[in-house]
Amino acid sequence: MIKIRLIYLLFSSFTLIGLSNAADQKANNVLFIIVDDLRPDLNCYGNKQIISPNIDRIAREGTLFQRAYCNVPVCGASRSSVMTGLRPHKSRFISYNAQAKKESGGVPDLAGTFQSNGFKTISIGKVYHEHNDYRESWDIKDSPLITSPSMRDYHLPENQAGRGKYSFEALGPATECADIPDEKYFTHQLASAAIDYIQKSNDKPWFMAVGFTKPHLPFVAPKKYWDLYDRNDLELAKNPQMPQDAPSQAKHNWQELRGMYNDIPKDGPISDEKALELKHGYYASLSFTDSNIGRILKHLDQTDKRKNTTIILWGDHGWQLGEHGLWCKHANFETSLNTPLIISAAGHNATKASQALVEFVDIYPTLCDLSNIEKPSHLQGKSFAPLLLKPNQDWKKAVFSRYHAGDSIHTDRYLYTEWRNDSGKITARMLYDHHRDPEENFNIANKPESHALVKKLSLALKNHIDSLVSDQH
Repeated sequence: MIKIRLIYLLFSSFTLIGLSNAADQKANNVLFIIVDDLRPDLNCYGNKQIISPNIDRIAREGTLFQRAYCNVPVCGASRSSVMTGLRPHKSRFISYNAQAKKESGGVPDLAGTFQSNGFKTISIGKVYHEHNDYRESWDIKDSPLITSPSMRDYHLPENQAGRGKYSFEALGPATECADIPDEKYFTHQLASAAIDYIQKSNDKPWFMAVGFTKPHLPFVAPKKYWDLYDRNDLELAKNPQMPQDAPSQAKHNWQELRGMYNDIPKDGPISDEKALELKHGYYASLSFTDSNIGRILKHLDQTDKRKNTTIILWGDHGWQLGEHGLWCKHANFETSLNTPLIISAAGHNATKASQALVEFVDIYPTLCDLSNIEKPSHLQGKSFAPLLLKPNQDWKKAVFSRYHAGDSIHTDRYLYTEWRNDSGKITARMLYDHHRDPEENFNIANKPESHALVKKLSLALKNHIDSLVSDQH
């Protein structure tokens, strides 16, 4: 056993040395791109209708993960989990306004770890949901170049009800198509700020997080990005109904959309016309963000910094566009949990897409390995750096997510979820077979033929939950 372990340790060491030596042992920059509400509706993920050439370029130059899953499908909690390297549980990282430092017990966050290892750390835009969370981990936060008010960023007439107002009251319409210059928008200004700091940061390697807020609602983008798509070519969701036998716990009322915009009905479904408008707006906002990611890539090329910059791009969770009659995120379905994750490591050759199961809690240890930084002891994920060398090697057998009282386990074939009450009793279950039912239209958890499988998955989920209880920070 000792001999086997020595061989394993030597192999692991050579793997990581190979990755770090690829860039001549010089500390590389890290560009950490977060895109709010980004689902894997991208050209590089197979939707050829989407115009996303710059994100597609990152995928061509690196490794695209087809089966990456967020650990919690709501923005503040997901970002808190990624940045601390800790999984959510019933008393940590629950809601959109999760407070990472408070709820984690103040463990070293990702930016702080890079900072303590000699990197200049720069935060631009929406990184944490709570603006000053882990403020001390950033040498530079935001930029005077950012003058737009917020991610809500309307450019409607001044007398428009709710213009620019950030609250859970009606903000105006859910979309805006204004024929105005790109630079008037927050999205453009985020990219300009990133470029500005790249120009100024030559004294040491940098870790720069850029949090793009589109395609988050409202779907706001200059008209030219709307013009990239013909609404007549867009299609409604193929499954606009809840899955057969889905429990009530799986549903939600998409209040983030319904409760905040004055052109969305307060109850009942939205019209097909409005659904297509929303999808059009989502796509336009996505292409607008992609264009600005392209501006940053172009600057890295022009300054010869691209070869020494590791780029990681991820969406904080998925998003429903009418699937199962749902909009927004906040669900234990594949549409909320499966999320884009692309990484192009400096000095490392591109590889084909990986089918390995990975989860967002793995991002922190991976970036440490790629930057030759010692991983903090509190991390709960597994570095997927070896997948950049061999993308489809045997990897995790399961990944885990949770949303409020619903815990999910995703295996190679199945997505199983169970809801528990305060006393720990299971109150509802869902099971989907992605080989036979990839769109999750039939909940088979209560079928007699699923009994043995449910028992097995439930035990695996319980063991996972119990491990979190014993390892709380």
